Amino acid sequence: MWDLLEPGIETVSPALAGEFLTTEPPGKPPEWDIIETEEHYKSRWRSIRILYLTMFLSSVGFSIVIMSIWPYLQKIDQTADASFLGWVIASFSLGQMVASPIFGLWSNYRPRKEPLIVSIFISVAANCLYAYVHVPASHNKYYMLAARGLVGFGAGNVAVIRSYIAGATSLQERTSSMANTSACQALGFILGPVFQTCFALIGEKGMTWDVIKLQINMYTAPVLLGAFLGILNIILILTILREHRVDDSGRQCKNINFEEANTDEVQVPQGNIDQVAVVATNVLFFVILFIFALFETIVTPLTMDMYAWTREQAVLYDGIILAALGVEAVVIFMGIKLLSKKIGERALLLGGLIIIWVGFFVLLPWGNQFPKIQWEDLHNNSIPNTTFGEVIITLWKSPREDHSEEPTGCPVEQAWCLYTPVIHLAQFLISAVLVGIGYPSCNVMSYTLYSKILGPNPQGVYMGWLTASGSAARILGPVFISQVYTAWGPRWAFSLVCGMVVLTITLLGAVYRRLIAFSVRHGRIQE
Repeated sequence: MWDLLEPGIETVSPALAGEFLTTEPPGKPPEWDIIETEEHYKSRWRSIRILYLTMFLSSVGFSIVIMSIWPYLQKIDQTADASFLGWVIASFSLGQMVASPIFGLWSNYRPRKEPLIVSIFISVAANCLYAYVHVPASHNKYYMLAARGLVGFGAGNVAVIRSYIAGATSLQERTSSMANTSACQALGFILGPVFQTCFALIGEKGMTWDVIKLQINMYTAPVLLGAFLGILNIILILTILREHRVDDSGRQCKNINFEEANTDEVQVPQGNIDQVAVVATNVLFFVILFIFALFETIVTPLTMDMYAWTREQAVLYDGIILAALGVEAVVIFMGIKLLSKKIGERALLLGGLIIIWVGFFVLLPWGNQFPKIQWEDLHNNSIPNTTFGEVIITLWKSPREDHSEEPTGCPVEQAWCLYTPVIHLAQFLISAVLVGIGYPSCNVMSYTLYSKILGPNPQGVYMGWLTASGSAARILGPVFISQVYTAWGPRWAFSLVCGMVVLTITLLGAVYRRLIAFSVRHGRIQE
């Protein structure tokens, strides 16, 4: 897709073509003539792969306890209710939203090791706090809230990771690197619950180390593993990670993040960043994550209402479906690297949004068949004021709490159950597959286009704002869908989502020509 105007520039190891490449482009400062050696190339990719691992561990830190938070919260503090659960879940994204711009700004002016190590250390400390939330005599739920918020704060290093990778790769390498980063993130979300399931064999009682008052059980073992992996990650960053930066053509250049560089040696290409394209990409990214977050949230309530599944069935079947979507996402991340070279990032982003629209359009209820009505526990015909925590709480209901007489079906308290047609299982599965294709495509293309729009300028702050917008989307998406779905039902909820996607596609069309790489915009590289 990208044709270099300057012949002789390579983005792979120059040792393959000779010891050094000496092509000197006119009008460029001296430090831009530093050509990448084989040693530099290997060091650069070692550093990038360490950050792949850091991204993986960051997502594992979120998902490894997600299935056990509710029973653990109930165990340590009997005053905790479903509303407080919603705050505990949201605290991770809140912490990440606050931290991302801070770490991003830090990484612009100091070596990236510093914010990475500090952020991981915060996550390690937060995991240790989570393991001890049972110790205080009271207010245990607030200690858990603080622990999860601090884990999210540490996860703000995602902005540093993506800005480093964007600055250490050429345009030709960028899409592949961003796809690998997203694949590692998705893999962490998939394997986290798997690790949690393995630790469930330890049981609730587990064992206690009385000297330090440490309980090792099914709730604390996952976070202790997370703390250990965090320490290992810090050691790898200290020993392997090096500061690297290349321009859009793949040539080595210097920046403030090099410990040996002086500020008077720092030179970046002339030209302004297209702020309209920056803002538009932030909006696009927000909508993409907003839609996927609400889809994940509504899966369990929707399937229980439409197919009369019990809590145990919903946890099992929906867990399988979401795991399958995670695997599908990893496959899409890998395949999209090849497809982007043929049709380009903007076209893939547009195609992904269209597929998401089709996925939610398929979910709209049709026909004359209605869901099974749950008549039990009917008190009045009012619509309950359901909170985010109450909507997602079914994911944490223990099978031990289920009874043979458990009421199933669409609760009559939700008035729309009486007149809204059922969403057939085939509709739901087709929709899930389509969303599973569209979301990873849009996710990778948003990050890739954003990094290319910013160009070789320091991207820490900008990546921080992009990460913060994604965190805000993960907070607001579940709140939006829980309120609309409970009050008005799937027809209104998914129609509004379809309308939102149409507006997003319209926005993309309006800024389509502006979503180009910095070097293309300023005539250094031809698209």
